[in-house]
Amino acid sequence: MIVKAAVVNAAGEDYTLSDLTLSEMQPDEVLVKMVASGMCMSDETIRKGGTSSVAFPVVLGHEGSGIVEKVGDAVKGFKVGDQVVLSYAYCGQCPSCQTGHPSVCDDWMTLNFSGVREDGSHTFHKEDNTPVGNFYGHSSFTSHTLVHQSNLTKVDADADLRLIGPLGCGFLTGSGTVINGLKPEVGSSIAVFGTGAVGLAAMMAAKIQGCSTIIAVDIHDSRLELAKKLGATHVINSKLEDPLEKVKEITAGRGVNYSVDTTGVSPVIKTALTVLAKGGVIAPVAVSRNNIEINLTAELTMSSKSMIGVVMGDGVPQLSIPQLVKFYQEGRFPFNELVKFYPFDDINQAAQDSAGGSVIKPILIMDESYTASSVK
Repeated sequence: MIVKAAVVNAAGEDYTLSDLTLSEMQPDEVLVKMVASGMCMSDETIRKGGTSSVAFPVVLGHEGSGIVEKVGDAVKGFKVGDQVVLSYAYCGQCPSCQTGHPSVCDDWMTLNFSGVREDGSHTFHKEDNTPVGNFYGHSSFTSHTLVHQSNLTKVDADADLRLIGPLGCGFLTGSGTVINGLKPEVGSSIAVFGTGAVGLAAMMAAKIQGCSTIIAVDIHDSRLELAKKLGATHVINSKLEDPLEKVKEITAGRGVNYSVDTTGVSPVIKTALTVLAKGGVIAPVAVSRNNIEINLTAELTMSSKSMIGVVMGDGVPQLSIPQLVKFYQEGRFPFNELVKFYPFDDINQAAQDSAGGSVIKPILIMDESYTASSVK
């Protein structure tokens, strides 16, 4: 089968729209016709060569949504015509998976970053038979893709597939960090550093969880205005104000109970730790090579503060994605305010707009003919 895919041939190169051959479907796979895909900062990091974990050439994308066209003989729970959201792959057998934490699956790196199936074969090939790697076990920057059943979450027929693909990664990460990781109490306080897709998702989740003080910290007034619209009770432009002093002012000198850093910038992470009240918890979630230096006694032990790691929001996609769809339909998770749609052919412009900060969450439309019953 010939598919149209956005290929990155080498680190730092733009996306090139190419015709690729899709391999024969294996028994545990599903053929999905892509409708749309969000673009994540992880895609941009890989494209620019920010990690050695992924080999080129590769088809990126991991926030896809589409329609099932064919189902392998060993697949259960899916049928032709199902609407699905694509997320990360996991084995389902290791202790982490079996205790409800598939985002730290023992085989997570192999299944999601190796670029090949479990048997070592490739799903994509160029015309000259050059293999092309996949990403997150599937790749969503393509007209069709082969997906292992563990990557798939079925959604209702009235869910708009053009919108909900980003629930598979960015919005899952931000919301899950709060809901599953920090688990804030009703009436507690939280500061979110960075108001991109992940940060704003964390902030909206904090509102859902009943936090009474929600502080958004960023350097862009336009994003802070959006944060206020989406539930922030206070905003701080850290270019103009000292976040530490401002948080003390907001919290009567006590600090916040929880904080989330989505920037990965060392001084910002340190500030997100410092603004915590005694007994507070910080979750730094950005993918970053940066470090911070901590005096364990003074900055953690004596104030009973904690720092936790949360990967992919510690979410089980098949549970968390439908939950987020429900929150959206109820008007409690209005992530549609953060997106901008682009034709698939404009993928490089979408990447540029995202990297430049003018767009929070670009979504590529692969199937312009798609309509959803929920869309009037």
